[in-house]
Amino acid sequence: MKIEQAYTIVTSPGRNFVTLKIVTDQGEYGIGDATLNGREMAVVAYLEEHVIPMLIGRDPQRIEDIWHYLYRGAYWRRGPVTMSAIAAVDMALWDIKAKLAGMPLYQLLGGKSRDRVMVYGHATGRDIDACLEEVARHVDEGYKAVRVQAGVPGIATIYGVAKKDGEPYEPADADLPAEHVWSTSKYLNHVPKLFAAVRERFGDDLHVLHDVHHRLTPIEAARLGKEVEPYHLFWLEDCVPAENQEAFGLIRQHTTTPLAVGEVFNSLYDAKALIENQWIDYIRATLTHAGGITHMRRIADLAGLYHVRTGFHGPTDLSPVCLGAAIHFDTWVPNFGIQEYMPHTSATDEVFPHDYRFEDGHFIVGEKPGHGVDIDEQLAKQYPYKRASLPVNRLEDGTLWHW
Repeated sequence: MKIEQAYTIVTSPGRNFVTLKIVTDQGEYGIGDATLNGREMAVVAYLEEHVIPMLIGRDPQRIEDIWHYLYRGAYWRRGPVTMSAIAAVDMALWDIKAKLAGMPLYQLLGGKSRDRVMVYGHATGRDIDACLEEVARHVDEGYKAVRVQAGVPGIATIYGVAKKDGEPYEPADADLPAEHVWSTSKYLNHVPKLFAAVRERFGDDLHVLHDVHHRLTPIEAARLGKEVEPYHLFWLEDCVPAENQEAFGLIRQHTTTPLAVGEVFNSLYDAKALIENQWIDYIRATLTHAGGITHMRRIADLAGLYHVRTGFHGPTDLSPVCLGAAIHFDTWVPNFGIQEYMPHTSATDEVFPHDYRFEDGHFIVGEKPGHGVDIDEQLAKQYPYKRASLPVNRLEDGTLWHW
């Protein structure tokens, strides 16, 4: 069996998505998610100019060999563009191999470690009261875990909070990056009040999470972690930028609040010190940005040695292809923690038909051979690419927030 054809499909049925389709000379095919939000076309160029020509004529069943061929053969290793491209190839090849085996992907990985995959949803509100209503809506829909984000008095726009109450949160909201004003002191003073209100209304059984979006220094994050300890968060996410991994060691000294990080990571080396020093409790890397199933297995295996669990990033700017593959991975991986879930638009679900389903706060994995997600290429053509960018923050004096 040989790879006969490979090509990219770019579509935007709500968010921009890049899909790689690999077709064999025997008619079998697999698809992988290559979406790098805000830099989608960079991955398209990398795939079309450099990767696809290297795939033609190769045996698609040699997944491990092809992964190393693409990773080591590039000389320029790692980086989000490279690793997203490799991930798309890897995901598509696992899809093909599972189809050839006639079994769902999780079986090929080693079978089920659990019957269902707990997810967390996103509740946001312009103020605490509005946020509490969104939490209540998620609880009514069956969620057992909810990420809670609320507006801060004195700050007009907060990344992570929907512009209008009751509407889905959309982070990439402009052609070029919007510039938001940020105040660390106002934020730090407000967040403990939010979680006090959540616990007062919903009690102690609901799992609650919070995302800081990399906006604090280590000692500020330590303060926040300590002040929310009475509300026993499931985790505090991305409290500082993780380029300086040792920063998490300082935070760990001051708080017992569980820490999560990794959605911007693209290799094991981004997380190695964090895991080995047990500075974090959950690793958030994604299949699409961290080299696919092959590489994410290595990250999860290392994490498991140090009591670190998975908590995959799962926003709407990763396609159902990534989510479907992630649910298979979540179903198998021994040290699973939780899976993020932001529902895609109905148009997205139509373009990417899938067999996973949401039920009572959990995902139930599908049983079709492969990862269970396909793409309607004709329908995808109806949604052309449109550039969309994430915002940046400036302090109240105009300084670009840059830690």
